[in-house]
Amino acid sequence: MSQGYHGAFGGAFIPEILRETFRQLTEAYRTARRDPTFWDDYLRLMENYSGRPTPLTLAENISQEFGGRRVYIKREDLNHTGAHKANNVMGQGLLVKRMGKHRVIAETGAGQHGMATATMAARMGLECVIYMGAEDVERQRPNVFWMEQLGARVVPVTSGSKTLKDAINEALRDWVGSMDDTHYVLGTACGAHPFPEMVAWFQSIIGEEARRQILAQEGRLPTHIYACVGGGSNALGIFQAFLEDTGVELVGVEAGGHGLATGKHAARLAGDGVIGVAHGYKTYFLQDADGQMRDTHSVAAGLDYVGVSPILSHLRDAGRVRFAAATDHEVVAALKRLMRAEGIIPALESSHAVAQALKELPRLPPDAVVIINLSGRGDKDIFTVADAIDDPGWRHFIRAKATQYANRDTTGAT
Repeated sequence: MSQGYHGAFGGAFIPEILRETFRQLTEAYRTARRDPTFWDDYLRLMENYSGRPTPLTLAENISQEFGGRRVYIKREDLNHTGAHKANNVMGQGLLVKRMGKHRVIAETGAGQHGMATATMAARMGLECVIYMGAEDVERQRPNVFWMEQLGARVVPVTSGSKTLKDAINEALRDWVGSMDDTHYVLGTACGAHPFPEMVAWFQSIIGEEARRQILAQEGRLPTHIYACVGGGSNALGIFQAFLEDTGVELVGVEAGGHGLATGKHAARLAGDGVIGVAHGYKTYFLQDADGQMRDTHSVAAGLDYVGVSPILSHLRDAGRVRFAAATDHEVVAALKRLMRAEGIIPALESSHAVAQALKELPRLPPDAVVIINLSGRGDKDIFTVADAIDDPGWRHFIRAKATQYANRDTTGAT
């Protein structure tokens, strides 16, 4: 990597007014990487506050179902706040303290990054504002509730498609006017340099742990690793420790939505992404014939971003990572299957990786050892999943709660 480029991708396409802020951030990041005490402090924080190392769990029932192929699940859902997002925000929080800033802003799609940022801000005594597409606010109301209770101000973004790309635009507008005292806690390995490299560094803790754990449990490296890909932070987190091991096939799974042929998806690398520049960096984006960003779709709010990490674009074009897409229907089915088989409730985002692994397991060698990176918890998706499976008990519960709130509004009772 040189000057923020990964092959032909990356860079820092930023307004002149932000150049000094990015220069300061890059210097703070470079200094931290050279300082072993920073990483020691980071590891100590993640161990004592976030609950690391997260387990590498053998999915015994699924392994038996597929003829003894060994299937392991890396449990990032067991991080504090319920997702791999904690790895990145806690690292950036330590950098914010070093830089002497007192306010953080962030964007979020599924709400997990927003919740992790709000948690970090509460822990470190920072003012916090979260930008979130209005559509995602509705889809992820439980996470909005918790962000607000943690002390963050959540700003619904009503422009464009009202999803993650629009939230990023609003966060960038805020930053241009507040950069002296504010740090933008970018949630994934995208954006202008140094964000892709910096976020990937903090997330590398996933793969380093998984490598030690699989060697301890199996005595050898895995044959295949599956991870979902929105921006790409959890995928890069686990892939990085295995990039030099060419015997390990790395599979990134994007949002196939209603199917690639429908155009209603978010598959940039497995679908029809085109190289372009937006949000401060160069990568594959979903664009129309005029080069404008297309609307995206996924049942998982965290995967419907229009771009993807420049590092993953490079690894795809270099042939090191293979990309696939799972449809909404396949994802919901995989979620239900993992719950029933193993008692684990995956996030809809993570269920993309589960779905692709389940599709491919019958074709893998009988001695295959597979790791699925479970990037987050599924309880945040209860409204979306209940809608998808049309559960009658849940409908009755919601009607009863609606009646209860309506009566409270009428009578003023609490």
